[in-house]
Order: sequence, then C-alpha cells, then structure tokens
Amino acid sequence: MIIANWQAVLSFALILFLLVPMGRLSPAYRLTVLLAMVLVALIPMSTGLTLAGLLRGLTDDLAITTIVWLAAAATIKLGYLPPISFTTRWPLWLCFATLGLVLYPAALGLGMIDTYRWGYSPRVLLIVMAGLTVVFCLMRNTLGVMLLTLSTLAFMVDLKPSANYWDYLLDPFIVIFCFVAPVIALLRERRPIAVET
Repeated sequence: MIIANWQAVLSFALILFLLVPMGRLSPAYRLTVLLAMVLVALIPMSTGLTLAGLLRGLTDDLAITTIVWLAAAATIKLGYLPPISFTTRWPLWLCFATLGLVLYPAALGLGMIDTYRWGYSPRVLLIVMAGLTVVFCLMRNTLGVMLLTLSTLAFMVDLKPSANYWDYLLDPFIVIFCFVAPVIALLRERRPIAVET
C-alpha cells in the first residue's frame, strides 16, 4: 500500500532526524537534514526493500499517535515551536501509559477480557477518546488534542491497513516511552546542580 510505504518513510526519517545531534545549526540547515533523512529512508537494500521498509518489517507500522508525537518533536527541533512544558507532557504520559496497561496485558493473555477486540467495533472506545480529547481541550493541551483527534480521523478514513482502532492509538514504542520518560524527567530534576566556585 502506497500510504503505508510513505508512513514508513516518514517514521524512519523523523526517528533518524531526532537522533542526529544538530549543535547550533540554523533552522534552514536543520530542515535540509530532515529532507536528507527522507532520502536516506528511500535507499534501496539488496533485498529490494528500502531502509524504511526494512524498519517497517521489524516494527510494523507505528501508531498515528507516535508519528504525530515524532512530528511535533521534529518541529520543536527545527525551531518552529517552543519545547513542550512538563505540565503538557505529564498528562500525555499518564494517558498513554494507562491505555497501554488496558491493552497490552490483556493482549498478552493476562486476564479474561480481550481488550484488543474492543478496537474492531470501537463505539465505546471512541466515546472514551472523545471524552479524553475534551479533557485535553479544557487543559489547553494542544498536543493531546492533536494526538487523539488525528488518530481518530486516520481510523475513520482507513489510513492504515489495520481495521482495529487500537493500532491507530497505540504501539509498544509510545507506551514504553510514556513509562520511561517520567522516570527520566524525575531523575533530571533530582540531579544536583553543580555550583561554580
């Protein structure tokens, strides 16, 4: 599917761009680096797959929420948006970590309820996500609203090959990130600041 291939290229390019140190490069040079990462993603391998296709073969398609979050991080790194504040980040970490706890233990067979099945006829799930979107809206958490709204719209137009709403909302990477990121943030806050003498 062409859309899926472009999704893989975009995911690969964004991840690579966020991993490359930029130093004091200007926004224009940073944008050039991002465009170069798109070209790197399209490099063909001997197997006939591109580098992006190889990554997709290892990880499957990323959730729309992960791609939107990566795009937001890349926009910040490009200098077009200010960094996301802690008060904006922690509700997102809590939201997606909780969703991960609802989905993945049951998907791994821990429990009697198959929560993954909820994604095939997601009326209740859509209502819950609409409620969470309203909460993010009231909190003025623009990123949270974008994550849930764009993933729901993508589901409505069948942007991914999957027919399950969970696949648009979550992947293991965003859930792991939402468990690890708060720990890293707390450790950074508790790190003693060196006093110059």
